Amino acid sequence: MVIVADTSPINYLVLIEQIGILPRLYGRVLIPPAVYDELTHPAAPSPVRDWTERHPRWLEVVSPKNTVALAQLDLGESQAIALASESGEGVVLIDELAGRQEARRRGLKVAGTLSVLDDADRAGLVRYEEGGRSPAENQLPRIPSRSGRNRPKAVSLTHPRAAT
Repeated sequence: MVIVADTSPINYLVLIEQIGILPRLYGRVLIPPAVYDELTHPAAPSPVRDWTERHPRWLEVVSPKNTVALAQLDLGESQAIALASESGEGVVLIDELAGRQEARRRGLKVAGTLSVLDDADRAGLVRYEEGGRSPAENQLPRIPSRSGRNRPKAVSLTHPRAAT
C-alpha cells in the first residue's frame, strides 16, 4: 500500500519518535516537494529537519503533475491532495480540517496522525496508556476520551516490547 502525506503527520510522528510505524502500516509514503520544503524549512524543529534531510527509502518525494491552488489550503496540502488523486491510491495523510474536507470532496480516503496511531495500536505496534504526562504525549494534541465525553484524556505511547 502507498499513502501520500502532508507535513503535520510526518512532523508529529518524527517528534514523538513514532515515524517508523508508517512503513510498517503502509509500506511506501509519498510526499510532494512542498511538503519536503516545509519539513526542511529552518523554522521546522531540528529533529524533523534532520530526519527529513536523511529520510529512509520508504519516503519518496514525488511531484504531482497538476496542483490546484486553493485559497483555504497551503501549497503542501494542495500538492498532497493532487498527488493522492493522481497516484491512484486515493489515500492522503493530513491533519488540517480544510485539507481533510477538500480531500474527501475529491473522493479520497483521509487519515490523520491520530488515526495512524490508532491503526498502530490495533496492529500491536504501539499501545495507548491512560494516565501521566510523558514527553511523547506533550507533542500530541489532546484527544477526546474514547468514552465519547468531550473531556480530553492524556495519551502516552509505548512500544509493546518495552511495556512491562
